[in-house]
Amino acid sequence: MDFHQIYQAHAPAVHRFAVGLTGDRALADDLTEDAFVRLWTASDEIRLPTVRAYLCTIVRNLHVSHLRKARRSTPLDDSLADPVHRVAAPVELRSQAEAALRALATLSPDDREALLMRAADMSYAEIAQSLNISVTAAKVRVHRARVRALRAREEQSCK
Repeated sequence: MDFHQIYQAHAPAVHRFAVGLTGDRALADDLTEDAFVRLWTASDEIRLPTVRAYLCTIVRNLHVSHLRKARRSTPLDDSLADPVHRVAAPVELRSQAEAALRALATLSPDDREALLMRAADMSYAEIAQSLNISVTAAKVRVHRARVRALRAREEQSCK
């Protein structure tokens, strides 16, 4: 399988994982691209059975690095926001995708990662390997994350 085929097969799932992890499509695009660049430039042979887990692990590590850098920066004043964003924001907030991202944001980073990896069609064994936990712990994390995300969505819909 050549790199193009690997990209076609795994990019959508890796991107979904990145969007769920970050809640930001632009950042998710960057993380996904960087993960595939790192895969492309890796000196080791690509192991097809674990390539998706490998890519999601890269995305997760890149996101952690991004968060570390972001902690050192100063947030912008909301009054300086782009007026187009102020008009588009209420429309976006009503969408199902935004509600799901808000529910995901209520989860702990460990639970969110496990749930997003499972949503990316990774097996429990791949999730366990990527997070360096047992398969049983991976199953528990995914279940716990699903329950908490559903509760958060229900609470949001009641508000």
